[in-house]
Amino acid sequence: MLGNRPVHSRHSPVTRIHTFLLLLAVVLFNALGNLSLAWGMRHVSPMALNPVDYIRAMANPYVAIGIVLLICWLLARMALLSWADLSFVLPLTGVGYILAAVFGNWFLGETVTPAHWIGTILIFAGTAMVGSTNQRTSTGVGR
Repeated sequence: MLGNRPVHSRHSPVTRIHTFLLLLAVVLFNALGNLSLAWGMRHVSPMALNPVDYIRAMANPYVAIGIVLLICWLLARMALLSWADLSFVLPLTGVGYILAAVFGNWFLGETVTPAHWIGTILIFAGTAMVGSTNQRTSTGVGR
């Protein structure tokens, strides 16, 4: 235990499996939440700075589901950041950008240019590289 916070064993396969399952949940909550939110927002009138417009938009079931999924994403990400370093978590959650491009193309009919696909491939390569590192990269004071 460091300070008031327990240190999870980096070498335990259960901890690593739990971390990657939570990471998968974070990525899916983010991608599906954004997809649902985008789908719902395409079916409401354009937004202004009037708060009533936002309340009306939240009545759309897809917008509401998107909001709930993004709240779940935030809570899961908070838990994940309590288990692993930001330098490990943030690049790996970048896989959500890949899913966002795929979902946008498949479900929303968005055009994804070759430059976007190349960027997506670079993100995937970077996340694969980061994914091969330890969950905790340091044991600094105050952790």
